[in-house]
Amino acid sequence: MATRLAATILALALAAPAVAQDEHPVHPAPEHLGAVHFVTSCAPTVGASFDRAVALLHSFAYAAADTAFAEVAARDPACAMAHWGRAMTHYHQLWEVPAGAELAVGKAEIGNAAAMPGGTPRERALVAALGAYYADAEQASPAVRAMRYSDAMATVARDNPADDEVGAFYALSLVATASPADRTHERQKHAAEILEPIWKRQPGHPGVPHYLIHAYDSAELAQLGLPAARAYAKIAPSAPHALHMPSHIFTRLGLWDDSILSNLAARAAAHAQGDVGEELHAMDYLVYAYLQQGRTGEAAQIVESLRSMGDLAAEAFKVGYASNAMPARLAVESRNWPAAAQLEPLLGSAPQVAAIVWWARALGRLRGPTPASADGDILQLQACRDALRASGDAYWESQVDALLKSAEAWRASGAGDADLAAMALTAAADEEDALEKLPLTPGPIVPAREQLGELLLQLNRPQEALSAFNATLTLAPGRRGALQGAAEAERLLAAH
Repeated sequence: MATRLAATILALALAAPAVAQDEHPVHPAPEHLGAVHFVTSCAPTVGASFDRAVALLHSFAYAAADTAFAEVAARDPACAMAHWGRAMTHYHQLWEVPAGAELAVGKAEIGNAAAMPGGTPRERALVAALGAYYADAEQASPAVRAMRYSDAMATVARDNPADDEVGAFYALSLVATASPADRTHERQKHAAEILEPIWKRQPGHPGVPHYLIHAYDSAELAQLGLPAARAYAKIAPSAPHALHMPSHIFTRLGLWDDSILSNLAARAAAHAQGDVGEELHAMDYLVYAYLQQGRTGEAAQIVESLRSMGDLAAEAFKVGYASNAMPARLAVESRNWPAAAQLEPLLGSAPQVAAIVWWARALGRLRGPTPASADGDILQLQACRDALRASGDAYWESQVDALLKSAEAWRASGAGDADLAAMALTAAADEEDALEKLPLTPGPIVPAREQLGELLLQLNRPQEALSAFNATLTLAPGRRGALQGAAEAERLLAAH
């Protein structure tokens, strides 16, 4: 693996100039983006440029894709699909829900596309499908609108069965609307059934392996995603997201060396292009992988480098999550409880992001060499959960509730109530395990099931601890804490 990516990493690292700390790329988009051909009724003279814009879109290079589609529209004012493309760049199906100005721009662009005359029936159907997402944005929830788009794309795909571009975008919509609570992964499997044949026909297409990685990003399916993970970075090596995406599968399988190489390359490319969000995303995965190998010093260097990145826009979820999660990962996984107790959420962090820091602070106080009260931090966790409940965000409410139960469990343990502690951590683990993680995170800071194993070891219940650690490793192979905990439980059992 080292020989596959080492040259890319070195070249990108040496070429990376100093860049302004902006979330979006500011340099000309790179050209090694894979092979895409999206048929349109636009002027033949813009065909290659349109294909390039779609290739950028398939690798989630949204800002660069928007610029590319705008250039197509300027060169061919009659090209309605250029406006469809711009609207697509503002609908980040697996990232933040568009809101405010971004939602308004996307809605305006799809309105422009719909108002323009001409176009093929396929083009009008694609415009109408995306229009279903942007319509009634003030009344309908993002989840409802995303499902409307996916259902409309199902019809477009049915009416255009030989169109691989339609198939790829429909498959992405299936992944984006899959329920995190569905452990059968029905929609992900349907997406893979669409994508695998397309990949055989178009082995150089960037979107197909990208969306396959997302479709297979679960403990059940990760092994099936290895071919796509091995291929995607080679297909679109100039797209930072393409360099990063293989690590989703590598993380699922505990392939830490591969994950580190992928994210070193992605970080360098993102930095060279001024894409702070993608750079931070790669850095978070790097910290996670380094910690699983016990390379705490290298993880600490990544976290320390946050200081040189200036004031980060925590309001952007991709930026806020990674910036808050990395210091928490380092402190908690290395059991640096004094450092954990001193963490502070970045100003403007969303409740589900700030909750990670309040949880780490609580553990820092409760598990430190001189245990202290964590009541204030636990109250902050409760406030984060309640804010998410009030907003109707059931997924993140559940995730934060698991963090809250975890903190309460360690508080009960410190107070000598072992039964209450074990009960609370079991409930936290059950709640956490019931939902799949989202693409913006390599996983919980420390899985609640792994924490349960730690607690059971402290209570001298090694058989139950071993079961908890093994269950953790089923969902997260190669986690260092679970491996070490399982070895200690087996040692205690053998000594009895």
